[in-house]
Amino acid sequence: MESIYYVLSWACHRKCKHCYDDRFRPYVRDALESVVVEGEQAYARIIANLPERMTYRDLDARNAQGEPEEKIGRIVLSGGDVLVDPVRTRILYPAMEAITRKYRDQGGVRIIVQTTGDLVTPEILDDLLARGMWMISISGMDDYHVGLEGDKKLPLVAHLKDLFARRGIRKSGYHAPVMGWADEEGPVYDMFGANGEEWIGALWPRGRSWLNGLSKATFSDNFCNGWSGGLHFLDHGHAGSEVSIEPNGDVYPCCLKSASPLGNLQQEAWWIFSIALPGIRRSRPSIWAIPNAWAYHLVGIPKHSMKNPCAKTRRGKFRAIYVLAAMLSIARF
Repeated sequence: MESIYYVLSWACHRKCKHCYDDRFRPYVRDALESVVVEGEQAYARIIANLPERMTYRDLDARNAQGEPEEKIGRIVLSGGDVLVDPVRTRILYPAMEAITRKYRDQGGVRIIVQTTGDLVTPEILDDLLARGMWMISISGMDDYHVGLEGDKKLPLVAHLKDLFARRGIRKSGYHAPVMGWADEEGPVYDMFGANGEEWIGALWPRGRSWLNGLSKATFSDNFCNGWSGGLHFLDHGHAGSEVSIEPNGDVYPCCLKSASPLGNLQQEAWWIFSIALPGIRRSRPSIWAIPNAWAYHLVGIPKHSMKNPCAKTRRGKFRAIYVLAAMLSIARF
């Protein structure tokens, strides 16, 4: 696989109004312990059931023999915010160590730690580098993060750049959705946010973004054919987009999520999910139901195209997503 997006915990130190999942928020006392324990008890089994190798063939890059080059894939460790205590010490650090051990002699892996940025300290950076971090991805650079609106974020940006420079962490030469990271040596950093020019600028119609009416997405926005969508989903051995894993091990074809997970990595090894509908890989919702073409008419929306099956819907409420989940369930058995 080229990329896996693994949410280690729902715990976050913020409750941003644009967040795509209501579960990403601050937790206290017993509630915090509950979400931490969920991820803490699951990560070892999840990592054990990940692909044996995190390498892939790049069909756009050929070696001297004309064969696709083998490149190193990446695992994005995210939240919530994985730097929140005690997520950082009880889940993130041991998960990084387990991932490094698993792939050390299997072609390697590139670990990306995604965080909003305001929890980064020199000591934490040293801990992350010692555990094999290849990239730190700063995701809070937008006006939706309280205290980082407009020019207010500039002091934090300057502070982070100074911290990174002192530790030899260079700015990445690539920025999503351009995926040239396989050719880049680490450690590197990237900064992004939910800004108009970014790939996530329209905001997914999910979670608090939906409830607060912030998403600018329309039926013409093809999230499925974009970054973190279903393009090339589970196209084993070749370049493809991200598979999303939740803290309990549930697996989804994209970060936006289908109504139901395909399965659970605490219970099943990765290979069980290798039978994926071709329509998801090519991001053509019109053929999701194939070979079960008899169900195709259920997917349509009167007077609208199917370019964006997620627009203006709550998570799991749109019947096309239910049909997709049903077809995936059929395909699995």
